[in-house]
Amino acid sequence: MTDTAFVIERTFAAPRALVWRTFTDKDLLSRWYGPGVETVIHELDIRPGGVWRTEMRFGENAMFERMDYTEVTPEARLVWEHFTTDADWEAIQNPRMPGWPKALLAEVDFADDGDGTSVRLTWTPHDASAEEIAVFQGAMDGFGRGWGSGFDVIEEILAELQG
Repeated sequence: MTDTAFVIERTFAAPRALVWRTFTDKDLLSRWYGPGVETVIHELDIRPGGVWRTEMRFGENAMFERMDYTEVTPEARLVWEHFTTDADWEAIQNPRMPGWPKALLAEVDFADDGDGTSVRLTWTPHDASAEEIAVFQGAMDGFGRGWGSGFDVIEEILAELQG
């Protein structure tokens, strides 16, 4: 972790193509993204200029997110701009976190690591004000639990897929 970036790294005991699939297959992605809530992926178009639209349901409530892909290198790298949105997929301020950055940049790198695959996810405020960066920094300690729980589910998925 740097002052303005959250970084999580994990090595998975699976080939890179299979780990990549957990980030690019709609059914697998919906299982691990947003662990503990119902995740509905409304659109997943993985290419530069493509979009990923997700709804996370918490009982009667929902939160919408749009990820706009800016870079896709198969089995090596995914980069997207990450937005909280309204139900029409328009970027909005996060209603649950005043001062939260309107946009985040996510970079995910995949690399061979012995018999497994290492994944490095970097999440940073994008075009953010000093206040938004401060709010992001203040919340960083909790990011490992969310992303880490998702990565734990990826490990379970990979174990199932490798049978």
